[in-house]
Amino acid sequence: MKNTENDFKSIIDRQGTNSLKWDYFDDDLPMWVADMDFKVAPAIQKAIQKRASHPIYGYTIVPDELFEAYINWWDKRYDLKMSKEEMLYSIGVMPSISSMIRCLTDVGDEILIQTPVYHVFFYVIEDNNRRVLENQLIYENGEYIIDFDDLDEKLSKVKLMILCNPHNPIGKIWSSEELDKIEKLCKKHDVVLISDEIHCDLTDPHVKYNPFKSSDNVIRCLSPSKSFNIAGFQSSIVQTTNSELLEKIKTQMHIDNSDSCNVFAATAVISAYDDSEDWLEELREELYKNKQIVKDYLAEELPIVKLVGCDATYLLWLDCSALNVPSKVLSGFLRTNQGLFLSAGIDFGVNGDNFLRMNIACPQELLEDGLRRLKAGIIALNTIKGW
Repeated sequence: MKNTENDFKSIIDRQGTNSLKWDYFDDDLPMWVADMDFKVAPAIQKAIQKRASHPIYGYTIVPDELFEAYINWWDKRYDLKMSKEEMLYSIGVMPSISSMIRCLTDVGDEILIQTPVYHVFFYVIEDNNRRVLENQLIYENGEYIIDFDDLDEKLSKVKLMILCNPHNPIGKIWSSEELDKIEKLCKKHDVVLISDEIHCDLTDPHVKYNPFKSSDNVIRCLSPSKSFNIAGFQSSIVQTTNSELLEKIKTQMHIDNSDSCNVFAATAVISAYDDSEDWLEELREELYKNKQIVKDYLAEELPIVKLVGCDATYLLWLDCSALNVPSKVLSGFLRTNQGLFLSAGIDFGVNGDNFLRMNIACPQELLEDGLRRLKAGIIALNTIKGW
């Protein structure tokens, strides 16, 4: 039974709230950065309001209840057993990965990623004076597969691999067989594997997520920030069964000052995992409906653009290769001509240049507006280029 407090229809004006999505640029309709335009779960809002009613906001410790919330959530939903002793608190997945790069590799080392992939992976590697090594995913018949021969060869050159599961931007959940094969290859080459699983809860309603099994060469990065739209609280954990790795990471995170907890973070996380599961289930249904709206619209109104099939995330990967326009040019034109901001595929790797990424985590009215703008922009570009 649906909770009548859960609201996925209302359009919330976010302008003037220092929103990265809505205030940083001047676009009419931003559908780029990965946060949602839905109201947060009522239980989370009430918990934050209760904490805010206390008039002192001083330094905050990480309570045991936060770790217990993670442990119970992953046990219940994914049959994955974790303990507090395997976990470290962090202000975010990317700060955690940055710390791990610094303590597990050396300046100048190559780090393996599978492209097209979350663009911040490139930045965090290069900003730490390491180099990106790409295991490019193979795009065949509208879907992506892993080039395992290339992966095997390139793992021999690195100490560290960063995996995205579910994969951003293609929305794919790697199968248990694929994960096992990746893990075995990493062990073969003595490579530590960081698994970014921040989108794990955001699967289609009929699809189950496959978490990595516990392994002594795997470090898991987890957070409810995407699932419950609470990224602004800056909270995550790092989890591994390898105590030696955990101690190295703990030391580095402390040096980097990335292990502190803001005054509202624990409250938000505990309320998300303990009290907001019904909201998440309704959210997953709404996101799936939005995917179908996009799929049907493209098929009927804009067949030159193809939707790459996906089972997870609210980020859709649009195949625009038939337009024969560089993604930066296409994205820029849509912004100037229609006020629609979609992410250029080239940002996710050179093999993403025929694509755009669209964030569909918004009320249906906004989504339909975005689709109309996409069509109008492509028609206008067609008129200019004279296809």
